[in-house]
Amino acid sequence: MKDKYERNIDYMRISVTDRCNLRCRYCMPDEQVPVLPDGELLSFEEIERVCRILPKVGIRRIKLTGGEPLVRKGIAELITRLKKVEGIEQVTLTTNGTLLAERIKELEAAGIDGINVSLDTLDPERFGHLTQRRRLEDVLRGIEALQTSDIPRIKLNCVPMEEINGDELARLAALAKDSRLAVRFIEMMPVGNGQQWTMIPEQTVKDRLTAAFGPMTPAKGSFGSGPAAYYMLPGFRSPVGFISAMSHMFCSSCNRIRLTPDGFLKSCLFFGGGTDLKHLLRSGADEELLDAAVRETIWEKPRQHPDGQAEENRKMYQIGG
Repeated sequence: MKDKYERNIDYMRISVTDRCNLRCRYCMPDEQVPVLPDGELLSFEEIERVCRILPKVGIRRIKLTGGEPLVRKGIAELITRLKKVEGIEQVTLTTNGTLLAERIKELEAAGIDGINVSLDTLDPERFGHLTQRRRLEDVLRGIEALQTSDIPRIKLNCVPMEEINGDELARLAALAKDSRLAVRFIEMMPVGNGQQWTMIPEQTVKDRLTAAFGPMTPAKGSFGSGPAAYYMLPGFRSPVGFISAMSHMFCSSCNRIRLTPDGFLKSCLFFGGGTDLKHLLRSGADEELLDAAVRETIWEKPRQHPDGQAEENRKMYQIGG
């Protein structure tokens, strides 16, 4: 389905939980951060019901996020169910990687099409400071298990922050050099606690990688369903990518909507508006009404996000990463 600005919306990010086993300072830094009671989360049955509507409006690709999606019990079962929905062509997942090594076999068995691991530093002390947990070795084991798996699309997501990893960008990019792991640099967006960090823009990251490895050239082929632009560096097996919502606004080609863990359908990360699908689901709405609600939300998707601070008051973990 196209929105009023002729953008083809074919991709939904679904947050299955607002809980996480890390406490990253730019996402959910407080130990006593409020989380939803279990009954306020969409059930797997409700998520599946929403997903059965999606192909009717042209959405064929789903990304499961959190919080940390692997902390939700039965996540592999949900993946299996969504893979069976007629018209859904791809189901992928984004994780912090801490539980990945122990869950990789069940995710493979469920038929997951791709996994992204979020990792912002390879330094144990920095990792401990940033996440408030000392679990870097668990993440690295997860990445190793991912690379030896049969999961076709594997990526690493890194948020460049001058205070945390400004001097590590080349080291992080090098993870793509001799592996099938694509490394992507995602600009920090001013939502929630992300407003306190110094975002490193795309061109600065490119300059630092070029200084370390040589000139980059546009990568050939398809590497995903999102807005990332991919490049090859000399001698690299896999590409490096850039998702740059702030310095290279890609709103004109945005193809996604988001479903929060409590069932609120958002058409733009930066705006608070949307549709409460959970209320509809739990008040007896039929398929026709749910279909109409999804279509209306897509149609009303804003032209672009604000030039500056987001108008959304919720934190990223409450929306979905």
